[in-house]
Amino acid sequence: MNAPAIELANVTKRFGEVEAVRGVSLAVAPGRSFGLIGHNGAGKSTLFRMMLGLIAPDAGELRLLGERSTGARFRAVRQQIGYLPEHVALYDNLSGLETLQFYARLKGAERSDCDAALARVGLAHAAARKVRGYSKGMRQRLGFAQALLGKPRLLFLDEPTNGLDPQAIHDFYRIVAELKAEGTTVVLTSHILAEIEQRVDEVAILRNGRIVAQGSVAELRERAELPVRVMLRVDDAARAALIARFDARPEDAAHVSLQVSRENKLARLAELAAQSGVQDLRIVEPSLEAVFLEHSAEEAA
Repeated sequence: MNAPAIELANVTKRFGEVEAVRGVSLAVAPGRSFGLIGHNGAGKSTLFRMMLGLIAPDAGELRLLGERSTGARFRAVRQQIGYLPEHVALYDNLSGLETLQFYARLKGAERSDCDAALARVGLAHAAARKVRGYSKGMRQRLGFAQALLGKPRLLFLDEPTNGLDPQAIHDFYRIVAELKAEGTTVVLTSHILAEIEQRVDEVAILRNGRIVAQGSVAELRERAELPVRVMLRVDDAARAALIARFDARPEDAAHVSLQVSRENKLARLAELAAQSGVQDLRIVEPSLEAVFLEHSAEEAA
């Protein structure tokens, strides 16, 4: 079995009297996508900064690609890391290509990577244009391009689709999927939970510096024991009967919905399917946002 690409063991970080990260342990396998979510101030940025090697943990151990973050060989690991920060700082007087060439020199990447990175994010047509003429979405894509320089084995993405339109978001996650297929390990954080729900293999919920839940989205749903929503397409007679018998909620003239507990799901689905006038049914699982709020509420209680 491959060693984890990222491994944290009881990592803690303090800033004065504030314990920003408290005993965090996690492991991310190579070629996987890992989501880190939490409220503002939960400790996500501090974790990112430690994993990037910008600050050292006060306690515990952090390894990337098998090397300790405080070890002598970690500098070489950092050259294999791509990072897209939440707020991309760019030089307005440089062109898009000049910007990437600047970052390529800093990172020790090949200058020939720059044209390919611009093309990959859809900015080849604007390579010679000054960054001051870029839109917000174009700046974000340029920031993503610099994160791709050097063919990183680890990619850290902080609110990565900020300013992108729907097509650009689709293209962004297509590239992320391609990188994963090539073996890149991806760690991302976003407040748009619906956007990352289907795009992460595993997620950790961070609260007050601690991980309060971790696993796949499906696993977290099971642990939260949230009910599923059943949507039914029905005729008029069945609509009235379901509302009366099951306290179903009318959605429109042809649909009703109701909440079903997980423990009673199979029995209730069989009962609903047997009702006369039910033409179709669809199960809607709780969203990642609902799971996040449930775990956060449990921790607060």
